[in-house]
Amino acid sequence: MSRKFVVAAAQMGPIARDEPRASAVARMCAMMRSAHARGAALVVFPELALTTFFPRWYMQDAAEIDQWFETEMPNGEVKPLFDLARELKIGFHLGYAELTPEGRHFNTAILVSGQGEIVGKYRKIHLPGHFENEEWRPFQHLEKRYFEKGDMGFPVFDAFGGKLGMCICNDRRWPETWRMLGLGGAELVVLGYNTPLHYPPAPEHDHLQYFHNELSVQAGCYQNGLWAVAVAKAGVEEGSELIGGSVIVAPTGEIVARCVTSGDEVISAEIDLDRCTEIRANVFNFALHREPQDYALITAPK
Repeated sequence: MSRKFVVAAAQMGPIARDEPRASAVARMCAMMRSAHARGAALVVFPELALTTFFPRWYMQDAAEIDQWFETEMPNGEVKPLFDLARELKIGFHLGYAELTPEGRHFNTAILVSGQGEIVGKYRKIHLPGHFENEEWRPFQHLEKRYFEKGDMGFPVFDAFGGKLGMCICNDRRWPETWRMLGLGGAELVVLGYNTPLHYPPAPEHDHLQYFHNELSVQAGCYQNGLWAVAVAKAGVEEGSELIGGSVIVAPTGEIVARCVTSGDEVISAEIDLDRCTEIRANVFNFALHREPQDYALITAPK
């Protein structure tokens, strides 16, 4: 039985601070229709796709912070996206800020089936940035202030005829993320990111942001024999320029599709999950070649 299907990356341009969620959802619905027209079974949206990247501002008031978070999913403002997915029979990945009934805050992503049902959830583990207000920065990166570290590990889900995993933004830079997903059997990893072009602590690396984005995803795919769809929120958002460069990458590490703008843009590619064996049966045959008894430092306590 063939395990080929079309995936789409739905890159988003900037979302203004005062742009309502309904506007972002309408933009995503338009791109979902475009992805459907391309024959996509799954469309991937970015990290924090419903709002601007609010961790760039220092806030102390709890109510001001919580306005950026979703207390249920779907809620009334996001329901049109679920309804359209059900109508078109197309699945999607969505990143958003989650506020749990217990009052916990996470940077979260969900995987939704073509029946409009949530079939997977992931909470970001590798939180970048800082906790306190650092006034010397042109903009803040306060993910450590507003989010808790994810508490779900790196789960892999049965969906779309294969094994799917998720990660979020900074997770993609860490080889441990990809190896955990690979060991879990993931054949496709979907992820979103909001990555500033300018990194204040090390501006000498700004010109490498696009390169490092692709390097991280390509290496993760090749070293674990899996597909990936990595999707940006891009463009100049509230004075901070975010990189684009959304990509679909094969298990060989080859880029098979790439966004070329910094705005709303849909790209797609047919993927074949059976191609994962090209790498897994040869170069990175985990059962044959891994030597975990010699990797103790990887899981040593901080």
